[in-house]
Amino acid sequence: MSYGQGGPQSPWDPWKPHSQQPWGSDDDGTPDWAALAEASETRNKRRRLLFVGGGVLATIGVGTAVAMAVVSANGDNHASGNPTNLPPSASLPSGSATAPSFAPTSAPPPLDPKDFISSAKKDTAPLSPQTLFPGTQLTVGDTVYKKGATADTKNCASAADGTLPKILTANGCTRLMRVSYANGGIGVTVGVAVFDTAAQAEKAKSLTDDQSMVHSLSGKGVKPFCNAAICRSTRNAYGRYAYFTISGFTNGKNVTNKDTKVFRTGDDLQQFAANQIYRRGQAQASAAAQQ
Repeated sequence: MSYGQGGPQSPWDPWKPHSQQPWGSDDDGTPDWAALAEASETRNKRRRLLFVGGGVLATIGVGTAVAMAVVSANGDNHASGNPTNLPPSASLPSGSATAPSFAPTSAPPPLDPKDFISSAKKDTAPLSPQTLFPGTQLTVGDTVYKKGATADTKNCASAADGTLPKILTANGCTRLMRVSYANGGIGVTVGVAVFDTAAQAEKAKSLTDDQSMVHSLSGKGVKPFCNAAICRSTRNAYGRYAYFTISGFTNGKNVTNKDTKVFRTGDDLQQFAANQIYRRGQAQASAAAQQ
């Protein structure tokens, strides 16, 4: 290719405007088609690079948007039925956590039945031979004792014998209740002396001896006994009550140490009297605990 006057011309630059192209004045105005083709190829390559770069950036942008969407879904959208506002995972209890412990509670101690039968001020439940010795008979093991007559007096000395009248009076006995039972020709009378305090009852019991007895009581199926014959007697105290028994044969026979049935009869009725006095206190303690 020949150049025009004035020296060689600069190559055609595809990025410059048409007015700035180095075409000589003596040129016939025909473009250099080879140069144009080469410039067009250069532009296409640059455009493809721009598209590829932009695609990478777009992919990164889409990935970031997806990640943000996942984070948003995990943080804000909760499925129904699942708890919300959970604490951080570091504060969640582990599987090896021990069960919570609680301070022991102290329940008030149960009321003592003896407290209610140790003083007239607290021992206020109805009292009579019928409440202490209910029913028409008493069964102890295989033995059935038929209940006979009952008696109740405020003159304690009038229902006692031997050394007992003086002891009861001196220590403030306010009432003496009696009841009799019989079984197989053996009669027994239980006498319960009532005092205002447990101290009085205990002192009266401590002053008794083998001659301290209650009068036997006959009637209602129980024949007279122990009016002149030798009989067996017991004496004891619990709370504000002193209780006594006298047992013997209804045929007037004297009791000896060999008459084990008479001894057993007296022991059975003595134990029954003690149990009934205790139950009296137990019932009042239970009622007071429920108030």
